[in-house]
Amino acid sequence: MDLSAIHHIAIIVSDYPVSKDFYVNRLGFPIIRENYREDKKDWKLDLRVNSDTELEIFAPENPPKRPSYPEACGLRHLAFHTENIELAVKELADKGITCEPIRTDTFTGKRMTFFADPDGLPLELHE
Repeated sequence: MDLSAIHHIAIIVSDYPVSKDFYVNRLGFPIIRENYREDKKDWKLDLRVNSDTELEIFAPENPPKRPSYPEACGLRHLAFHTENIELAVKELADKGITCEPIRTDTFTGKRMTFFADPDGLPLELHE
């Protein structure tokens, strides 16, 4: 079995225009496809992360709230690689997105920080 890459990551959002603006205009992910699915009464937005990976945004009517802390089973956070964490944090701040202080991962020695999407999904920047 060849499971060599992640094809896509899917997330559910509560406010489609707000989340589309966040992921497309603030984080800069290009749109691959955008469709309203009448049968499901939701939007499905496919974004390009890199040549192998897509981010799928689903926006159904009235999705249940994300569990809060303490963290529930399931997706803990979504991490994006960056070559320059200070620059990425500054670019996010310029777009009104606040990050936690940069810290060093105890095990890898790499620097990282966290911020959240409009629904509170934890997002990480990792060098």
